[in-house]
Amino acid sequence: MIICAHCGRENVDDAVLCIQCSMPLKSDQSTAGATRLLDGAADVTNQPRWGTARLGDERKLLLHVRGHDKPLIVGVTDTLILGRYDTDTGDVPEVDLTDYGAQDLGVSRRHTAILVEDEALKVMDLGSANATYLNGQKLIARQARILRDGDELRLGRLIIRVNFT
Repeated sequence: MIICAHCGRENVDDAVLCIQCSMPLKSDQSTAGATRLLDGAADVTNQPRWGTARLGDERKLLLHVRGHDKPLIVGVTDTLILGRYDTDTGDVPEVDLTDYGAQDLGVSRRHTAILVEDEALKVMDLGSANATYLNGQKLIARQARILRDGDELRLGRLIIRVNFT
């Protein structure tokens, strides 16, 4: 078994990436800065890849809302709340989707959280009325799931593709 240095998960001996956090695994034979072959392409192990759960050095996300040309550029802190403006209280979530038709598309005021946990990005539905879907799979409320570069989120009927920078 290979133990992931990032999350502590046990992985099978021939695994290249951790099954839990998708970080590169180092076996006894690997050396610092070594290049591995993944799906036939060279990958420097300390470089983020497409599909990674590891946030880049800039700690920013590009949120591409379906039907809109310009992505939202969001700096990542420990926790980002996605939702819409609350007209009753005046509360505004960190990522306000009001201008994207959020209310009409079933986005709750505090719909979803994107959080940094165990050096990976995760997404969690906050008990929203119309659910959050990750790549078409409905999330269980308040259970965090790994979010990877290129994943698609659906908040109610609002669809967002997430890319890391």
